[in-house]
Amino acid sequence: MTKFGDLIGSDIPVLIDFFAEWEEDANDLHGILRDVAAALGDKAKVIKIDIEKNETLANALRIKGNPTFIIYKDGEMKWRQSGTQDANTLISLVQQYV
Repeated sequence: MTKFGDLIGSDIPVLIDFFAEWEEDANDLHGILRDVAAALGDKAKVIKIDIEKNETLANALRIKGNPTFIIYKDGEMKWRQSGTQDANTLISLVQQYV
């Protein structure tokens, strides 16, 4: 989990999508996150974490619903929500922390 600590310790916002490959709308979310990453450029990081490949982390963060989005900045959780979000919503949420 040291790598995760390094990841979220950034001074720019980090949007993390905790997902599972078996989700019905996983492919739709990939496209949404690409749009979010393109719109934010280098002002933020957008990362996807597969909860099945990272069970220890998912359990430590109590990830229950898929997808779950979390925004971190300077190692601190700023926002968290489970359920599908559209690109514009995610972009505006992340921009609050830029």
